[in-house]
Amino acid sequence: MMAPISEKQDDTGVSAKNKDDAENKENLWAAILSEVQSRGNTKLPTTKSVLVLGENESGKTTLIAKLQGVEDPKKGSGLEYAYIDVRDEYRDDNTRLRVWVLDGDPEHSHLLEFALNEETFKDTTIMFTVSMTTPWAMLEQLQNWATLLQDHIDKLNLSADFIQERKQAVLKRWQEYIEPGDELEASSPMRHSTRTLEDDLMDDELPLGEGTLTRNLGLDMVVVVTKTDYMGTLEKDMDYRDEQFDFIQQWIRRFCLQYGAALFYTSVKEDKNCDLLYKYLVHRIYHLPFRTPALVVEKDAVLIPSGWDNMKKISILYENMQSMKPDDYYTDVISRPQTRKPVAREIEIHADDEQQFLIKQQQLLQQGGTPSAPLGMTRQESPMRTPTSSKTSDRRTSTTPGVQGSPKKMEAKVGAAAGGEGVLANFFNSLLHKKTGTPSPGKGSVMDKNAVRSDAAAELDRLTRNKKTSSPPGSPDSSANSSLEQPPSSSEC
Repeated sequence: MMAPISEKQDDTGVSAKNKDDAENKENLWAAILSEVQSRGNTKLPTTKSVLVLGENESGKTTLIAKLQGVEDPKKGSGLEYAYIDVRDEYRDDNTRLRVWVLDGDPEHSHLLEFALNEETFKDTTIMFTVSMTTPWAMLEQLQNWATLLQDHIDKLNLSADFIQERKQAVLKRWQEYIEPGDELEASSPMRHSTRTLEDDLMDDELPLGEGTLTRNLGLDMVVVVTKTDYMGTLEKDMDYRDEQFDFIQQWIRRFCLQYGAALFYTSVKEDKNCDLLYKYLVHRIYHLPFRTPALVVEKDAVLIPSGWDNMKKISILYENMQSMKPDDYYTDVISRPQTRKPVAREIEIHADDEQQFLIKQQQLLQQGGTPSAPLGMTRQESPMRTPTSSKTSDRRTSTTPGVQGSPKKMEAKVGAAAGGEGVLANFFNSLLHKKTGTPSPGKGSVMDKNAVRSDAAAELDRLTRNKKTSSPPGSPDSSANSSLEQPPSSSEC
């Protein structure tokens, strides 16, 4: 009789409650072991991808090639596809991270549907790239690409519940960020109490800081500033100082706060932060360990993980700004350099060949024209103008001012000009004969020179006789002409 009573008491009494508690504990431990075992056997997912957005020449292709380990990147157009090999040393597993690179031309934005759609939304990480070679355009480029991305998301057939779920996931990861080195041991009572307090506050949604996640798109984001090695050129050629670089950084960090994005300053040329960027990407996408804290000391190698930054930390940069204010309009401080007007270059004049030049002058003389002076010589300096005529005209003007020349004098001048053309014709003919003949110097060349001089002297004597006959004896101009119209010496010829 006692045994049945005790069994009944076990079914309805305290002993049955204790039995249920023991079963619940066993089920809890079984669930924990099952979860640990499933995590250990889980392979790296193959559906993850990165979508890279940025202007042309912002270093997108070069950066992805560096993450791939490729030395010779090949640039495409439209929407490029690539992949990065990812290996998990802890699980001894590897996979491929898909990479989509959109062309910098906004007209190709319709291709985003192949990289970011309803099926791939939750598995996609966004990477914005801007280049330090154009610091005046970085903030505007980031805002434009973020707007383009928002417009594309609005076109997707995503439910409001799904969007809210993705936004909550981004918010949770932001709030769960812990600086490497600040972790406590799992068995520590302080760690236990801290996590319990955080979990309680998480249910009520911790208040976010100023400007944090005000534009949460429900996507994990990374902003990459490329070509930071160009900072030295900006300092040397455009007089950039630390306060300009701090001004740029604080504005970009504000942008990252709004979208919950991480920030990396990289240089493929100097290999700065490229490896850390790869480790951070696989940490965010595959939850692999990442032990590097935030780096803000070196201006060309900044690293700010998502969840670390806030406006108080950004305000530290304000202390170095003397000639500007943090809230100044971006392009007022970091202005585009003025394009210099092209300097008008002097037209290069090519001199004609000597023989061609002489032939042209001979043709002009035969046609009754006036020969042109050689390059670099004015008409007054030309050897084709006889110095005696200019001296005579000047002296006549000075001795008899206001008196017009007589017809006879004009005829004498015309005759002198006609005779001068004959002398010049003989002169060019002699030069052509000398150049086209044998180049060796000798007796023939001396005879040619003497012949030219004798012809010139004979022509000048003829001109002198004509002038003397044109002026009657006793006239006022006869004395002046007699002193002026002497035949020139051989040196003047």
